[in-house]
Amino acid sequence: MNKAITDGLVLMPPPFSAGLNLWSREDGLPGQGSYANQPNAAFVPADQDFGGALELQKTVATQKLRCFQPIPMQPGLYLQVTVRVKCLSGALPSVRIAGWAGRSNGTNVPGVVQTGPSVALTQYGQVVEIKAIIGAGSRGGVAMAWGATATYGHIGLDLTGPNGGVVRIDDITIEDVTGIYLRDIFDAVDVRDFGARGDGVTDDTAAFDAADAAAQGRTITVPAGTYLINGNLTIENPIRFQGTVIQPASVRLALTRNYDLDTYTSAFGDELTGFKKALQALFYFTDHVALDLSDRRIDLVEPIDVAAICGLTAFAQRRFLTNGQLNAVAGPGWDTVTVTASTTYNPSNPTRLTGVTNIANIPVGARVSGNGVGREVYVLDKNVGAGQITLSQPLWGGAGTRTLTFSRYKYLLDFSGFEDLSRFELDRLDLNCNGLCSGVMLPRIGLTLRIGECVFNRPKDRGISSIGSGCQGLIVDGCQFWSNEQPMLAQDRTTIALNINANDAKIRSNRVVRFAHFMVANGGGHLISGNHFFQGDSAAVGTRRAGIVITQPNPRLTFTGNYVDNCFLEWSNEHDEAPDFVTGFSFGNMSIVANHFFASDVAPWFRWIVIAPKGSGHFIQGLSVSDNTFRTINGSVDRVETADTTNGTLDFSRFRNISFGANSFNGVTQLVMNPLTILHTQNTAADTWVVDGGAFMPFQSRVRNTQSLVAEGAIVNASNAPQFAMPYVLNEQGSNRNLVHVRWPSAVRGKVLATLRCDNPT
Repeated sequence: MNKAITDGLVLMPPPFSAGLNLWSREDGLPGQGSYANQPNAAFVPADQDFGGALELQKTVATQKLRCFQPIPMQPGLYLQVTVRVKCLSGALPSVRIAGWAGRSNGTNVPGVVQTGPSVALTQYGQVVEIKAIIGAGSRGGVAMAWGATATYGHIGLDLTGPNGGVVRIDDITIEDVTGIYLRDIFDAVDVRDFGARGDGVTDDTAAFDAADAAAQGRTITVPAGTYLINGNLTIENPIRFQGTVIQPASVRLALTRNYDLDTYTSAFGDELTGFKKALQALFYFTDHVALDLSDRRIDLVEPIDVAAICGLTAFAQRRFLTNGQLNAVAGPGWDTVTVTASTTYNPSNPTRLTGVTNIANIPVGARVSGNGVGREVYVLDKNVGAGQITLSQPLWGGAGTRTLTFSRYKYLLDFSGFEDLSRFELDRLDLNCNGLCSGVMLPRIGLTLRIGECVFNRPKDRGISSIGSGCQGLIVDGCQFWSNEQPMLAQDRTTIALNINANDAKIRSNRVVRFAHFMVANGGGHLISGNHFFQGDSAAVGTRRAGIVITQPNPRLTFTGNYVDNCFLEWSNEHDEAPDFVTGFSFGNMSIVANHFFASDVAPWFRWIVIAPKGSGHFIQGLSVSDNTFRTINGSVDRVETADTTNGTLDFSRFRNISFGANSFNGVTQLVMNPLTILHTQNTAADTWVVDGGAFMPFQSRVRNTQSLVAEGAIVNASNAPQFAMPYVLNEQGSNRNLVHVRWPSAVRGKVLATLRCDNPT
């Protein structure tokens, strides 16, 4: 290519025959001295070798010759300067191509080489040709790299060495040799053409930026070298890396046309650094909403602190990380931090611990355990100066000073540094914890985060942890959770797949294998559907644990279409600072519909639905259990539901609005129904018939109402004479208050269909 042709650039300086007033004896700047009328310079019109030539005697240490005409320079343009000289007499000098590099403001470009290699003249009359290439970039063969800021040059030569010699100089030629650097032939832009040095020391940010501005859709190439980028940089054109980039941790590189893990890996020389830098960029530009890991595995030796990498504490635009594997590799970065401290708790400030000793060593995000502490309570924040800790949930164990343990697990992806993160998604990721670490810690506050079609493989402690309200509207959809404790007996397992603190979670179509618990959920408005979670083991008549733990007594929760295998639903109020019921809502607002409950090799006392009140005075005020199937193999169970009275009892006198019907029971000794329609047969005439439906009542509660009473056939006296008197009923009879007395005016016998309830329907 030739810029003189393609862009109309005037590259040739004037011939000496045009006048020596066009040639400077200094740097070629306007107003400087020329060679016109100088005693040591003359134009020779008919030299035998050169034709017209300049004859010049060297009189100073560096005899300069520069054209006043500015020769244009631009990024990507490479000029070859050629001169032929011969020495006629006197001391033999050395000759070199030289020039003065100018910027658009008329000043000299600082710090660039402005002279070429020197060539010594060794014989009189011998014609010597000297060449040098001038260009923006430090490319092979370039003698003078003037960078991207040079816009013109005053070009010529220098005579150096001893004075006195007389030389003749042919007209200087300048030609465009950009084509040898293949600038346009392969539709590529080389960052070196714009001044990039690639020495790992020079800041090449401006050169990359200039190359991107010039590319206009062409591919930017980054040749071998180490390129320091000290400023935030966005590349809008395609880019290809042979060399690597180094950046301060807080500086961002956004590759908008090649936003994928492969390109970032090439840019930074390793996958982990490339992943961190790509993740950092994800939060700062809007051309892409997804970081695609390109089906690649990234080995991690410590947690990814996403907020620290991004330098943000809040973000609320949709972004997602997709299509790859994060793989934990053994190292001290995964070690759990465990701290024991004395604390004081006052239920009047339900999420605050005060007087915390050793608080400086307690990390935010640590799980709290000890007497009176419910499951999945975390350190949300701390004030070291005040000795106070903010908890994710209240404690149910009452006021007082107690010693608690704080365990900070380590997570592959840790978002806890975000004070507020919304609309972030993890999609089709394999979180391979390998028994070394946990999976994901959610931000302290957040809205509608989504984790979809991910695999949590062998988390050491937790799959997904919420330490605050970052789980508001959380969606966990189509994921698999594989426990690290599968060979262990159910009672020995400690890992938990998921916990929730806030409202409106959607937990759907997940498969969860042999954890201590699938989920511990506070908050309300949750939809839990289509999940398969099983927690059995190889023990005969084995102990079973809760699959789902609901810690909110009035959760507005729908549990439907799930497969509950060798575990149970536990419903408690263990995150209540005042666990005794005084006012408000007790256990209610729960629908358990169309689920499959299964168990094998369990003891007869196993139950699938367990209410475990903490404190006194609680009752049920809205529960629907319908269209479910309950089945056991290799044994049977007494019934499907119970109340765990270890820390509190249920007030059966206050049961209200309970529906327990249309369920199927297989391998269950005692069916449960409410309302219950039972056929009572009275074979011996009596004025009081005792109808026993107590065993059928949910949670073995009372018979509080007789909803209807219908005679089947004639009611007769001892003489078989039909009787037409109307009986009345007395509910809550017997020592357990689970019998109904049907009272007649006189002794009669016969059959009645009685519909009994354990509750008041409204």
